[in-house]
Parts: sequence; C-alpha cells; structure tokens
Amino acid sequence: MSLISQNPVSRNRVKAKRVDEALSIHGDDKDPENGLESDSEISKLKRRKKQKEKQIELEQEKEMKKLENFLFGSIYSPVEFGKEAEENAQDVAEDGSALFFLDSSPNNVELSEESDDEEKLHWERKAVWVDDEEERTAINIAKVNRLRKLRKEDGESVISGSEYVSRLRAQHAKLNPGTEWAKLDSGLRTDPSYSSDEEKRVVAASGYGNAEVDDILRTNEDLVVKSRVKLLPGLLEYSRLVDANVEEPSNGPINSVQFHKNAQLLLAAGLDRRIRFFQIDGKRNTKIQSVFLEDCPVRKASFLPDGSQVIISGRRKFFYCFDLVKAKVDKIGPLVGREEKSLEVFEISPDSSTIAFLGNEGYILLVSSKTKELIGTLKMNGTVRSLAFANDGNQLLSSGSDGEVYHWDLRTRRCFHKAVDEGCINGTALCTSPNGRMFAAGSDSGIVNIYNRDEFLGGKRKPIKTVENLTTKIDFMKFNSDAQILAICSTMKKNSLKLMHVPSFTVYSNWPPLNKSLHYPRCLDFSPGGGFMAAGNAAGKVLLYKLHHYNHA
Repeated sequence: MSLISQNPVSRNRVKAKRVDEALSIHGDDKDPENGLESDSEISKLKRRKKQKEKQIELEQEKEMKKLENFLFGSIYSPVEFGKEAEENAQDVAEDGSALFFLDSSPNNVELSEESDDEEKLHWERKAVWVDDEEERTAINIAKVNRLRKLRKEDGESVISGSEYVSRLRAQHAKLNPGTEWAKLDSGLRTDPSYSSDEEKRVVAASGYGNAEVDDILRTNEDLVVKSRVKLLPGLLEYSRLVDANVEEPSNGPINSVQFHKNAQLLLAAGLDRRIRFFQIDGKRNTKIQSVFLEDCPVRKASFLPDGSQVIISGRRKFFYCFDLVKAKVDKIGPLVGREEKSLEVFEISPDSSTIAFLGNEGYILLVSSKTKELIGTLKMNGTVRSLAFANDGNQLLSSGSDGEVYHWDLRTRRCFHKAVDEGCINGTALCTSPNGRMFAAGSDSGIVNIYNRDEFLGGKRKPIKTVENLTTKIDFMKFNSDAQILAICSTMKKNSLKLMHVPSFTVYSNWPPLNKSLHYPRCLDFSPGGGFMAAGNAAGKVLLYKLHHYNHA
C-alpha cells in the first residue's frame, strides 16, 4: 500500500473552508416563517466559530515548531523517533480521504522499493561544500611512493581530484574501521519487543536489538568481567618494575614492607631506624614521607587494617605508634605488669582491635589498639615463635619450640585445640589464608605444611600439602588477597623466596628469577588487588613486581 498526494491544498485551508460551510449552513437554517433566530443559537454558533479558530491557530503553531525543529534542531522538545508516523496517521484519520487515498494497484511493490531507496538516500550524508577545482585537477599517483597503494590497476597513473579524494577516504576507512554503534543506520529493529517499547514511547538506539545487549541493559552487573578468573599454574606471568624505594634506598636491611589498604601507599622500614612511605605507581614511586626513630632499629612495622596508624617495634621494651592523620609519633611502654626485654615480633587482628606480642617463657601479650594497654595474656608450653589471627580476629594461632600448633579463642582467652605439626620439631612461622580456610606452618628445617583448618580442628593431622623446596629456616610466609599464591621466604640464603600456586599446590618454576636479583630476601607483601608484589632484601632495596594476571593494584 502507498500514499499518493491528491490535493496540494494545506489542511488548515480545508478546515477553514469546512468551518465557513458549517456557519453558512447554520446561517441558512433560519425560520423562514418568523425570520428570527433565538439568542441561544447565535451564541452557540459564535462559540463554535471561536473554538474552530483556536484549533486552527494551534495547528499553525505546531507546524511552525515542526519547521523550526527541522531547520534548527529540537528546540522545544527532544527528538523522539517514531512519533512522526503516528502523527501523520492521526491526521489522516481525522481528515478522512480529503488529502490522501490508498492505492491498491499491483505496482505498489515497485513504489515501496522506490520509497526505501529514497529513505536510504535521505540518511546518506551530503557534503556541505563541494570544490569545483577537484574535477579539473589531475593527480599522478604513480610518481609518489606513498600514493601507489591507491591504484586499482598496475598501469594506472593519473586520476581526477574527486576520484583521488574518494580513494583517500576509502583507504582511511580501511585502516580505521568505525565502531558499530557509531554507524548511521536507519533500519528498524527486528526484535519483537521493539514494537511494545515503541508503543510505550521507549525507543532504543538502532543496532541494539539483540538479546545479549538487552540482557546487559536490564542488569546493574559489571560490564567488564575478567576473562581469567583463576590463576594458572606452571609459569607465573610477571615483570620487574622500578624499585619501590628508588628515590631513597635504605642504608640497612629492610625488615618490613606493607601496602596500605588503598594499594597506593607502601611502607618500608629497616635497621636504619627510618620508616619511609612511598606512592606506588610502578614508574616513579614518589617518596611521600620519612620518619626517623633515634633509639629503635626497626624489626617490624605494620599498618592497622583500618589504615589509621602504624605500629613500629624493635628489640626494645617499648614500641612506637605513628598516627597517619596527625603525623605524630607516640612512644608506648614498657607494658605495665610485664618485664619484657623485647617486643620485636607482633601481629595485628583483622578487626584492628588487638595487637598480640611475643613474650618470654611462652607468653602471648594481648594489647588493645585503642588504649595501647595490656588487656590479657596467653600461655603455651614451649617458647612462642610465631602468631597468626583467624576468624576475623576472634581466634589466634601460635606455634613454637614444642612443634605444636595452638588454637586460642580470644573471647574466652582459652586454648580450644592443640595438635602436633607433622614432622616439625621447632615451629618458626605461621600464616592463615584471608578466608581462614587454610593455614601454613613453617619450621626451622625448611619444610612448610599446608593444612585445612576445619580438618585439622576435626582431628585430621595430615597436611594437604608439604612443601620441601627450601632447606633453611622458614622466616616469613604470606598469602595474597585471593589465596591463590603463597609466598615462602627464608632469610638465611640468597634467592630463597618461593611462590606456590595454591589451587594446584605446585611451585612456580620461573620464580625466583634466574639472575638472582633478590639478594637475601627478608620480607614480602602483596597489594590488596594482587597486581603488585614488593619484596625487601638485606641490601636495603624494595623490589617491585607486576603480576599480569591481576588487573588492579
């Protein structure tokens, strides 16, 4: 079916004629016998005439707005596709067949094809200005080497200016293909849901009619999803970056490195009695601040998990607290009620409420992180050598010279489980995974046992994996944020830092690097997002690595 214009007269004039005819008809309906008309009928006719005039004025204003919107853009209201056809249909329904009639001739198919071609021509972009010199200009594309790729035939040499421009455009489009959403497309969507959306005046951009895009637009989930959720074993993809403390290396061994929870601030401390803070970006690693402690070579420094303070300790009876907000250092201790010679080793609970220090004769000292006062003690049989928190800070694991692993409930201050670490005579290191499901226990023989906590507490003493890649005392262990990597470190031998793939319980074969750049590693930490790994060594450097599997620092 097609619509063919029959009468070029505008609708407003037709309607005005109809109004005049109606008035004339009513004017002729006078009583011929009396020759008089009631006042009520005259007033009705005047009201009708005024209403008709108002309608004509409103329609004229609408047409003027349409013309202005067509010429200058949508001034009065944003453009909504699909309304013009509806308005035309309404006008046809109102006016009947005065202006248009339906043609059901057999040539309607050809007419519809012609209308489609007209629509395509309508959507094609036309040049605003055309240079007449292009037709008269001749360009030899065979002389210039970089223009020879524009030739369509081997013997072709001289072409017109307009042809030269069109070939340049085609070459540019070939080298720089446009995105799908930016292409001008006038085709209607074939999705059956499009008609219902159009009826509700909700019209999506063209080209977005497939089901996958609709599913994305109906949810608030992340549009960018990691293609590699699980870390693969075998070879670790990493790259060496600029040293984290390249702006100010330490004059002594680095004993502590730790990332702040915002992943951009790194703490580095060592025996030179300085705590340095660096902004890590992998390129410059700018130094932010340095704090000097006169009477305390730093053995360990650690952020509180809430990121507000830094706890600093050494081989002294006291320890320091550095407030990051106030930039103030407070000296705390000795602890009341205890005669301790050293508070150099400690662990902080994940909820930032408790600091657990290693004491003499198997004592574990519990200190409040708010008041910095002693709030309780725990006593194990042997000498305590290592600590690790679990269950969001409600439980504490400890090990020592008796080769046993203790589980403490900090709410009742009692040991609720104790078992021997298989093959261990002297425990030296403990570490728990972030989710608390696993823990690793290291010994002075270089063996690391990895246990499932639930099975261990249930009576199963056999570890799920025993790592025997190091032969010297295990000094430090650390799980990364998603517990897919376990770092095992020994300070007594060069290059003795191993990274284990936890899901497969295999050690990465390409780590440590073959050039032995690690020196004597002493500490290590992973950034909260897993993208960075920092390792401090005895040479005073903090080596920085990028782990390519992780997209965020």
